[in-house]
Amino acid sequence: MSRNKQLVLGSLAAAALMTAVLLPSVTPPAQAAAAATTLVFDKNPQNHTRSKLDVYKGGVLRATFRAGSGLGEADDCAVGRGWMPNGNWRIELKDRHYDGRLIKGHAIWLENMRCSAKTATRTEMFIHSEMNRDGSQGKTEARRWDGDSDYRSNGCVKLNPTDIAKMFRLLDRIGWPTHLRVVD
Repeated sequence: MSRNKQLVLGSLAAAALMTAVLLPSVTPPAQAAAAATTLVFDKNPQNHTRSKLDVYKGGVLRATFRAGSGLGEADDCAVGRGWMPNGNWRIELKDRHYDGRLIKGHAIWLENMRCSAKTATRTEMFIHSEMNRDGSQGKTEARRWDGDSDYRSNGCVKLNPTDIAKMFRLLDRIGWPTHLRVVD
């Protein structure tokens, strides 16, 4: 075998060995991305109070919760009444004892986002329910879950109190996502 051929074969063997050594260091981030937790709010155009919020871990569906958004208007630019705009919403805060002016208890605060027509920015958007700050049911309508009509919201994603508590426990166990993906 010629000296040049030996050098080429030696170089190929070294490259293959280097690839085999480096490949495991590349694989874990890919596996980590595949194992990420994802929240997907899938809007139901036929009935905004019968939409769903899905929890995925590593691409596998782990839970589905009934959810609502808006007051029946599909216009995502209708501030205070239209449903949540499509997109990837960054999660700003998660809190079991949130004490906002209107929203109390289990709440996930989402970033501000422009609507699809870019005519309005949707602010103060949450995934939440109707409850007291401590998670109990209150006496007033705004703090007490009464049934199907309570899936209506000013645009936020709204779950019943039992489901949002289950979702918080699940996400504590499997890992919290960084974003909510909204689709229809």
